[in-house]
Amino acid sequence: MRAVVQRVSSAEVRVDDKMVGRVGKGLLVYLGVGKEDTVSDIEFMAEKVSGLRIFEDENGKMNLSVKDIDGEILAISQFTLYGDVRKGKRPSFSDSAAPDKGEELYNQFISRIQGIGIRIDKGIFGAHMMVDYVNDGPVTILLDSKKQF
Repeated sequence: MRAVVQRVSSAEVRVDDKMVGRVGKGLLVYLGVGKEDTVSDIEFMAEKVSGLRIFEDENGKMNLSVKDIDGEILAISQFTLYGDVRKGKRPSFSDSAAPDKGEELYNQFISRIQGIGIRIDKGIFGAHMMVDYVNDGPVTILLDSKKQF
């Protein structure tokens, strides 16, 4: 499982010009599910995302998590995080999960974050989405549950 995590002051996602998800201060998480991913990848990613200490404390140091600041998460499904362009220029998505598995694990990630006690909103799996956000910092972190980076 892979994620691009951005610290945001606000973010929203639209489908067909209709707002379907919105958060204030917190995290925008683009989540990609790989074909080999399991429940353990969900657990790793949910714990890592919710615990990332990328918000400033009273001394201006990145020392607080989204939970610590009572922030929110907007999760967007993003199969293209598994796009492989090592050969040629057209991405191969052969390492991405099939849509049914991807949607199942994406929804389990959402549930796991809710279980941690963080407010989470989401896009629509498989839809063409328009995402607007204000990256605070900017702060952007790459995560991989297989720890490839």
